[in-house]
Amino acid sequence: MSRFVTRSAARVRRRLRPALAALACVVGLWSALAWGWDRERLTESAAKLSPRTQAAVRAMIQMAERAAAQPDEGDRLATVNDFFNQRVAFRDDIEVWGQIDYWATPLEMLDKGAGDCEDYAIGKYMSLLAAGVPQSRLRMVYVRAQFQGRPQAHMVLAYYPQPEAEPLILDNINPEIRAASLRPDLTPVFSFNGEGLWSGVGATTAGNPLVRLSLWRDLLAKAKAEGF
Repeated sequence: MSRFVTRSAARVRRRLRPALAALACVVGLWSALAWGWDRERLTESAAKLSPRTQAAVRAMIQMAERAAAQPDEGDRLATVNDFFNQRVAFRDDIEVWGQIDYWATPLEMLDKGAGDCEDYAIGKYMSLLAAGVPQSRLRMVYVRAQFQGRPQAHMVLAYYPQPEAEPLILDNINPEIRAASLRPDLTPVFSFNGEGLWSGVGATTAGNPLVRLSLWRDLLAKAKAEGF
C-alpha cells in the first residue's frame, strides 16, 4: 500500500490533536473560497499590478475554465499542472521575497513570474478547486525529497481519486503526473487541505505543522482579499 494513503481518522486525531485544533480556525475562512474565485474581483486585483500580470491572470482563469469543461479529472490535473510548471520559474523565497519562507497567492506568484514548491502546489490546488475538483480529493503534502543526492524539504500536491486510493502526485521538480508508488524519491511527512491535517510516514519532519498552518491561514486571508 502506498505510503501516501490516509491513516484512520481516530489515530490521526490522537497524534495531531493540537495541530487540528489550530486548523479549526482556518476552515471557516477557507469555506468562503473553497469552490472557486470571483473572476471580476480577481481581475481588478491584477489590474493594480501590471499589464503582464493582468494577462497572466486572464490566462489562469481561462485555463481553469477549460479544465472545468473537461469531463475526465485526469485531463483537468494535466491542464492545471502544465500551466504552472510551464509558466512559473522556480526561485527560492529569499530570492523572490527576501524572506526564508513566504507562501504566495497565485496572483502574487504570477506577478513575480516565479515561486517555490509551496507556491506551485497552492496555485494548482486553488485552480483545481475552481475547475470543480472536490476539495476532499486534494491535499498539499510536505515530503522529504531526495534531490540531487541529498534530502530536502519539499511540497507537492496529491490527488486522491478515492479516499483510500493511491494518490497521483503533481510536482514542479518532476513535471510528469505519476502515482505515489512511482515516486520513491518522496517520503511524506504531513498533508493538509481546507478540511484537515494528516500525519505522514517517517521520523524526520519537514517543519512544525502549527507554524506551517499559520502560513496557510495568512495565505488564505490574502487570497480572499484578492478574489480567490
